[in-house]
Amino acid sequence: MPSPFLTAQWRNLLMINFEASPSLLQQYLPHRTELDTWNNTHYISLVGFLFQDTRVKGIPFPGHRTFEEVNLRFYVRYKDGAEWKRGVVFIKELVPKRLITFIANSLYGEKYATLPMRHSWQTPDTATLQVAYEWKAGTEWNYLKATAAAAPQAIAADSEAAFITDHYWGYTQLGIQKTSEYQVTHPQWRIHPITDYDYRCSAEILYGPAFAEALAQQPISALLAEGSAIAVMPGKQLRAAL
Repeated sequence: MPSPFLTAQWRNLLMINFEASPSLLQQYLPHRTELDTWNNTHYISLVGFLFQDTRVKGIPFPGHRTFEEVNLRFYVRYKDGAEWKRGVVFIKELVPKRLITFIANSLYGEKYATLPMRHSWQTPDTATLQVAYEWKAGTEWNYLKATAAAAPQAIAADSEAAFITDHYWGYTQLGIQKTSEYQVTHPQWRIHPITDYDYRCSAEILYGPAFAEALAQQPISALLAEGSAIAVMPGKQLRAAL
C-alpha cells in the first residue's frame, strides 16, 4: 500500500446540509461517477473544520500545521469492478494558507481558494460545545456556527449522518473524460447532537448564482462530527471504461 500524501487531524467538522437539484450537480459530475442520494435526496453540504498536526509526506511545514477549511461539496459514487465506492466532489475549498491552495490545485486538480479565516471552539459549561468557522468574502465575514452536546454519540447505521460522513473517496474532473480519484482514510466518526445552528454565506460571490439559490433554502439538517486522524492517499486517474 502506498504511503499517505498527507496526514492530519480533522476536528469538529460542522456540516450544514441542503437539497440540490440533480440538474445543477450534473454539470460538475466527474466522468464515470454518478450522483449518490439518501432517501432519494441529492445533498450539498457546507463543511467547516480544523486541520491539526498537518504533514505532507511526513514533513511538518512551519506555519502550515493548523488551519481552517470550509468547503462546499456534493456526493457521488463510482463502480470499481464489483465494488461501489462512495465519494465527494468539491465545488470549492477555502483555506487561509496560499501554499495549501497551490499544492492542492497543482497536484490534485482541486478548486482551492485562499481567504482570511478564523475559528472558535468554546465550552460554556461541561455539557455544551460551541463551534464556529468564519471566512471573509469581500468585506463580509461569513460563518458556520453551532451549539451542541459536549458528549459525542455513535452514528446510527443507515442514517443521514452515516450517509454524510461515510464517503471515503474524492473525485475530481481533470478533463472531458479524465477523472482523478483519491482515498481519505479514517475511522467512523462520532457526532455531537446539535441543539442550534446558523450560517451566513456570500454564496453568489463564492459559488455563482445557481448555488446561491440552493444555499438560500432552509437547510435539511446540520451535523457536528468529532473527527479523527486522517490520511489522504496519493491520487490516480480512473482506468478507462472497458
